[in-house]
Formats: sequence, C-alpha cells, structure tokens
Amino acid sequence: MQNIKALIFDVFGTVVDWRRGIAGEAEAFLGQEKGLSLDWEEFADAWRAKYQPAMEPIRRGERPFTKLDVLHRENLVEVLADYGITSLTDAEIDRFNTAWHRLPPWPDSVPGLLRLKTKFIIGTQSNGNIALMVNMAKNGGLPWDVILGSEVVQAYKPQPEAYQRACEALMLPPEQVLMTAAHNNDLAAAKAQGMSTAFVARPLEFGTKNRKADIEPGPHVDISAWSFTELAEKLGC
Repeated sequence: MQNIKALIFDVFGTVVDWRRGIAGEAEAFLGQEKGLSLDWEEFADAWRAKYQPAMEPIRRGERPFTKLDVLHRENLVEVLADYGITSLTDAEIDRFNTAWHRLPPWPDSVPGLLRLKTKFIIGTQSNGNIALMVNMAKNGGLPWDVILGSEVVQAYKPQPEAYQRACEALMLPPEQVLMTAAHNNDLAAAKAQGMSTAFVARPLEFGTKNRKADIEPGPHVDISAWSFTELAEKLGC
C-alpha cells in the first residue's frame, strides 16, 4: 500500500445507502404526496433489480452507451407499471427519477473520505453519470477530488475499459490506484486489470432480512475494513 496515490470508489452501496434512500424518496412521493400504500423497501429493491440487466445490452455492444439517469428512468417506468401505477405525468416521473441524486451516505463515509483525502486523491468510479454523482456529492457532503465512472470512460463496470480508462485519466499505473468497493465482483474485475483493491463491508446494503451483501473479502483483495474510517486508519490517515 506504500505506493498508492489515489483511491477510487464504487458508490452505490459502498459510499451511499441506496436502499434506504430510494425507499424514503418513494414513501415521500408516492406515499405522502400521492396517497399510495406500498412496501417501500420492496419498491426500492424492485427498482434496483433492473439496474444490472439494463446495462447488459450496452456491455454487449447491442446498444450505444447510454447514461445511467436514462436507464434509471426506463427502469422506473417498468417498475411503476409492475405496481399498476399509471397516474404519474412525465414531469413527475422525471422528478422522482432524481431520487438517485440524493442518496444518503453511510455514517462513516464523509468522515472517512475526509481523512483519506488528506493523503490521497479520492474519486468516484461508479456506473452513475456525472450529474448524478455531482448532485449526490453536493447533497451528502461527499468531498471528491474527481468524478470518474461510466460517462467519463464510456463503459460500464465490470468491463475492463472502465478500470483501465479511469487509471489513464489519473495518469497513474493501475497498481497505484486503489479500487474500493463493498462488492467482490467489482474488486475482482479491477484486480484483473492490475489495480490494487480495498474491500469495505456494507452488511446492511440489502437490509436486515436479505443477506445478499458481501461480508468477507475475496482472495483478490489487498486490504479490507469495516468502515472508511478504519480504512483511513490502516492507510495512515
């Protein structure tokens, strides 16, 4: 870890609590404003479940690169239809779709990032587009030095180009860039491109009942921690 110059982060689930954020936004809009009664966490899970499938045609070259805000909106229209919700206007759907721009950070995210920032370049390496990441940072106080990710590199993780081009943008060799995530598949893909890797566990990403979250680091992980503050401590910040 002595040669690390930059940390780049997966964001959804690693830095922010997407499930709690989307469930809260859904309850505020569909529940309080529109008077609907749903299982809000189930709604959040249903919307999120369409995330990876929506990117697959782009990864396979069957669809031109399309930013995540557009994919999220397409997915939202499908989820609303699945729930039989047909009364929203296009403008209301557009507004609700920006819920992803306001996801709350995990409690340790901002304190840990501020410590890491004192020694390293810190930036996003998310499938989220630039506006989404910038608005999320403003809303949650995330102190990024740089916004990287799909719209910058024109590729969706775990495509190799997503990692290669991020390192190229920083003008750093892959081994000097620490890919940081709560998901072992993301870190395995980064390690395959020569990057250093850090695992930070987020056991509550999918709630208390659905234990889909990775708890233990895989064999491709160089350093692991239970929080960003612990990671900062291990990296001498």
